[in-house]
Amino acid sequence: MNKSTLALAVAVGVMAQQAGAAGFIEDSKASVSSRTMYYNADTREGAANDQRETAQGLKFDYLSGFTQGTVGFGFDAQALVGIHLDGGRGHHPDNNSFFPSDTDGSASDPWSRVAGNVKARISKTEAHLGGALQPSMPVLIANDSRLLPQTFEGGTITSKEIDNVTFNAGQLEHAAGRASSNTTGLAVAGGTEESNKFRYGGADWKVTKDLMLQYYYANLEDYYKQHFLGLVHVYPISATQSFKTDLRYFDSSSDGKNGDAGYRFNNNGGYAKNPGEVDNQTWSAMFTYTLGPNAFLLGHQRVSDDGGFVYLNQGNVLDGNGRNEGAGGASFYSFTDAMINGFVRAGENTTFGQYTFDFASLGVPGLKASAAYLRGEDIKATNGVGKDQTEWERDLRVDYVIQTGALKGFGTTLRHGTYRGDTNISAQDQTRVIFNYTYSFL
Repeated sequence: MNKSTLALAVAVGVMAQQAGAAGFIEDSKASVSSRTMYYNADTREGAANDQRETAQGLKFDYLSGFTQGTVGFGFDAQALVGIHLDGGRGHHPDNNSFFPSDTDGSASDPWSRVAGNVKARISKTEAHLGGALQPSMPVLIANDSRLLPQTFEGGTITSKEIDNVTFNAGQLEHAAGRASSNTTGLAVAGGTEESNKFRYGGADWKVTKDLMLQYYYANLEDYYKQHFLGLVHVYPISATQSFKTDLRYFDSSSDGKNGDAGYRFNNNGGYAKNPGEVDNQTWSAMFTYTLGPNAFLLGHQRVSDDGGFVYLNQGNVLDGNGRNEGAGGASFYSFTDAMINGFVRAGENTTFGQYTFDFASLGVPGLKASAAYLRGEDIKATNGVGKDQTEWERDLRVDYVIQTGALKGFGTTLRHGTYRGDTNISAQDQTRVIFNYTYSFL
């Protein structure tokens, strides 16, 4: 029994003796979420490389309240089930990015996983320990872009003891991919050896109601160290107008065994001054002007020349039989983390824009539409001496959530993305249709 499992068992035993305490039951919440998703990826290279699948995901969440006393205890549980509906061999590439693969390369039978967290609260500080963590911070974002969400195992602390300041710290040891029943150790793109220690710490400081400053530090043992600085400011022009500034800076460097066999970073398939090693600075600036139902976003991102931007990505970790664990697929804190591509290779300068319209102003509340365009230039050739490369992506999105009636909260999303470039990434047209609904019991 590992330390996390032992601590979980002990804490559940303590809470079992206090479950009758006011707050633990009364403040509990339970819900079931349903997501039906159609995923179509046309690689423009022939039907053999295309992907067309439909699947159903179910997620049960239970969040307890806290027991009474100076230190309150609680427990959260999550159960996930994925059911493949359509898209057999020939339509399911064995890359485990959407649904697990069987031994013959087709989509596997329904799969599931169950996890839970124990939690404690004292004053304005909360600690969570378990395997159903879904962090959302500049240095780590749990991915939820497919059927079921990515989750992490470890411990986290969030504290708001100081007014207008939120402190976050923690250590994560394993991840459960969005297409896997199992957990794996942690790695980066290209890494095949597991690290079981991702430590982070940082703070969000609300200087004024319109200005927030951020600093975070993260370390994935034997892979990388990373510093983040952020600034978000909203300037209210009038009741219907505002101007938002969002500045972000990452500084990442090598750690421990990084660069050795098994611990190599693939630099997102691009150039690296020192192949296999992490060496990167990335900054971005985004500006959003909101005018009534209209939102206009324009921004620019610059990736340094020595290597690509790094983030947690377990896609290359294999199981005991040498098969992909289904842990691939990750998110990172940048607008360029687009529908198809990431725009984060060495030397890349990306200019991007987005227009969003809220149809509530026309009497259709719950309906929103957006169009985004990203263009990356000056991408360094893999060998460092070839011609610089370019790439672009256009993403269209429509969301509608029913506002009243028996189906209140039922959401529909239609997304379509187009990617082209002269890089080693295949041209692709991608379409996703998603239906979401959450029913709350408590």
